Amino acid sequence: MTNVKFAVGGKLDVRELDEFYGRVNHEIDATPQQLSEMIDRSTVFVTARNDGQLIGIARGVSDGLRGWLTECKLDPAYQGPAAVTRTDGRIEHDTSGVAAEMARRVIGDLQERGITRIDVMAWGTEVDFLEELGFRRSGGLVGMTLRTHGPGRPAADAAVSAAR
Repeated sequence: MTNVKFAVGGKLDVRELDEFYGRVNHEIDATPQQLSEMIDRSTVFVTARNDGQLIGIARGVSDGLRGWLTECKLDPAYQGPAAVTRTDGRIEHDTSGVAAEMARRVIGDLQERGITRIDVMAWGTEVDFLEELGFRRSGGLVGMTLRTHGPGRPAADAAVSAAR
């Protein structure tokens, strides 16, 4: 992995990001404009490239007090033989250390901004990876998701109606 180059910030082409998401089987229902806004609104956005090809991304957001490691994805081809699902770019086995370096850069940037608490949500296969970075499980924490667009989402439709 000596050819891997990391970058913090800079403008990432949304077509390249969309292609990366497709390659790692990450289903994201977003327009190019939405992807561009996601990049721009991230507090920190880190990329990893091998010989110029985008192989990983990590990003963090912050409200000025708390921070979130919102995404850390690595092409499964760079995760090593112990990666199990090879789905969604989830970090399952970071043999090369590329994902850990991207995550450390996000964490470091957030710390430099004065953020003293950084949270993350992990799929089961990512827990070991995040614990190696120093994250600990929060007792009682339950991850929940609300999809706000698309057919068959009555809870979201009801929430919008109630807010009117």
